[in-house]
Amino acid sequence: MKIALMDSGIGLLPAAAAVRRLRPDAHLVISSDPDGMPWGPRTPEDLTRRALAVAEAAAEHRPDALIVGCNTASVHALPALRALLEPELPVIGTVPAIKPAAASGGPFTIWATPATTGSPYQRGLIEEFADGLPVSEVPCWGLAEAVEHADDAAIDAAIAAAAALTPDDVTTVVLGCTHYELVAERIRAAVQKPGRPPLVLHGSAGAVAAQALRRIGELPAPDAEWTEAGLTVILSGREGALPAPALAYEEGRLLQAVGATLAAQPEK
Repeated sequence: MKIALMDSGIGLLPAAAAVRRLRPDAHLVISSDPDGMPWGPRTPEDLTRRALAVAEAAAEHRPDALIVGCNTASVHALPALRALLEPELPVIGTVPAIKPAAASGGPFTIWATPATTGSPYQRGLIEEFADGLPVSEVPCWGLAEAVEHADDAAIDAAIAAAAALTPDDVTTVVLGCTHYELVAERIRAAVQKPGRPPLVLHGSAGAVAAQALRRIGELPAPDAEWTEAGLTVILSGREGALPAPALAYEEGRLLQAVGATLAAQPEK
């Protein structure tokens, strides 16, 4: 089994790691666009053009499914991606986890990129799943870019700025950008208030990975042998290696470990 994931950068790592944990025997194809990252400030037309190129580079490896591991790309480019690739290649978008956050019934906030915050897409999800609940939207200026470069000082500054915009009574935060899941515990530490219930964070990686497996009719098999395991990295259309900043995160190291294990195996 082969599953592809795409994003502008390393925001696809949480979903890739989730797939790896569910199906350690799967071959992963991760396709990103370091030449064009970040996508958020781009026009929807330019973003869609670059997303289609990244998707086509992944599709050349004939995966069984393609995960769009990026909220912003899902907002702007998902219809074009599906029109290009489906039904031959199932395309699974990433939706902010507003529905499970709303199920708590309490006030929650959505941390997202400025391009996604306030968008008709996100507002539509709020109206559909959280109508009547107190919901705040927080634009996280520079956080995705800081995570992309594993810049600790910039990450701390961006998280602190977003935390200052988060209402004090919030008990749940939706991580509306896949990059943010890589620094989830740092976000928790910044937002958690003394004397308040433990903060709940909702990401999308686990649900997206499970949906991809459902779309191709596969059930999770954590104990499967790694008979097909592998990792292909595509950087703006060129095959390469995981970017160095990816290895600053547990998810990136998990993927690298698979490649190192395979490289160490003797040829048959």
